[in-house]
Amino acid sequence: MLQRTSLSSSAPAGAPVICVTGLRGFPHVMGGIESHCEELLPRIKAIWPDHRSVVLGRAPYLPEPVGEHRGVEIIGIPCPRSQNLEAVVSTLLAVLSARKRGAGLIHIHAIGPGLLAPLARMLGLKVVVTHHGTDYHRAKWGLVARTALRAGEWLALSFANRVIAVSPSLAAQLRQSFPKRAHAISYIPNGTSDLPGDADPALVLERLGLKDGDFLLAVARLVPEKGLHDLIDAYERSNCTAKLVIAGSADHESEYARELLARTSDRVIFAGVQSRATLKCLYEHCALFVMPSYHEGLPIAALEAASCGARMLLSDIPANLDIGLDAPNYFPVGDVVALTERLNADCADFQVDRDAVRARFSWDKAAEDTLDVYRATLAPGRTAPRTSTYTDAVEA
Repeated sequence: MLQRTSLSSSAPAGAPVICVTGLRGFPHVMGGIESHCEELLPRIKAIWPDHRSVVLGRAPYLPEPVGEHRGVEIIGIPCPRSQNLEAVVSTLLAVLSARKRGAGLIHIHAIGPGLLAPLARMLGLKVVVTHHGTDYHRAKWGLVARTALRAGEWLALSFANRVIAVSPSLAAQLRQSFPKRAHAISYIPNGTSDLPGDADPALVLERLGLKDGDFLLAVARLVPEKGLHDLIDAYERSNCTAKLVIAGSADHESEYARELLARTSDRVIFAGVQSRATLKCLYEHCALFVMPSYHEGLPIAALEAASCGARMLLSDIPANLDIGLDAPNYFPVGDVVALTERLNADCADFQVDRDAVRARFSWDKAAEDTLDVYRATLAPGRTAPRTSTYTDAVEA
């Protein structure tokens, strides 16, 4: 729970300050970057308690302007709740706030906010940018927004001291596109999560009108690149008798979201945003987890589903392939006919090796590797304290 606090940090006086921006905030805020930071930052704080971790989030999404969660300070930065403006405006103000707070390093998430990396460097801040995916490929953006996102990627790769990529295919793409900055790019993946288990499965299923093992599950925002329209089309064409549950909502009102919601029926259930405890119940009790996305970074929802032992069917985009499931667990992205055929198959065909996925993707390991990047960035010329199998960061 987000607690109100006076921000009397547990770190000693004069401790390094690391500010984090580019996200809306956490906990209980929908989004992959939000889940990423909620898992990662408290772990870094636990490993290195002698620093202040300050999230500069977006005030419209937070219940309180100032709070704390598991040792991480959370401050809401005023900004418009606008699809086109909120990321840039909030990041601009966050960079100025980080400088005012005496931060030694600012960690910017996503390439849209990466537009402000040059300003942060001009103000004397060390900069780490996590690249969560090529957002300019998202269907929701027009030409101007896509151009701005490409510019954000270029500026982030050109001006950040370090860049973290969350998937191996993305890291390889960035090294190829920015060969002079290849030495500054680190691959640190998202992890699998031990989701909280304080929700009663029987009550969760009863509330949503579901039966154990008799529903398909998708967890996504209601935006075009998630491919939910393909999933509903395939589901309605299939012989599947289980219900289809879609957990998630739209960040902003859109015609696409309205068209999706208009397809609600007795069999197609839009469950809205659910707590992580509820999601754990849904992952554990669904017949099949389906992710038909056209674009992802390294999808946390899929990693969570795998961690909970769900059977899984994913589109064959590079980020999903990076999870390393068997061939039957993938279908050609955008191919409604192929997806329909898979939904007609026995769900047992889509079992995954839960232990193998959990072994490959660890938030504890990601926290250690990110801390290595922080320390190397804050202390140029010094070797990071630990050799990492994920991280190949060297001095910029």
